[in-house]
Amino acid sequence: MATLTTMPTDFVDAVAAEMAHGVEAAVEHWLAQVELALTDRHLTTLGRVNAVHEVLQDYKLLTGKVQLKSTRI
Repeated sequence: MATLTTMPTDFVDAVAAEMAHGVEAAVEHWLAQVELALTDRHLTTLGRVNAVHEVLQDYKLLTGKVQLKSTRI
């Protein structure tokens, strides 16, 4: 029978904090890309929509996702 081993909580907390920081940095990066696309004064409204679409396409390409899951509130 396998025995469970415990890890020091400070190690687990450090790993969790590092993961949370990575997720926050990634989300901020993609949101900044969307914000840049939406606030580019050199683009028309349609150009801004197309720029946001391009950001989404880049995200999908880099993550290997074909379709994003839709969440409904």
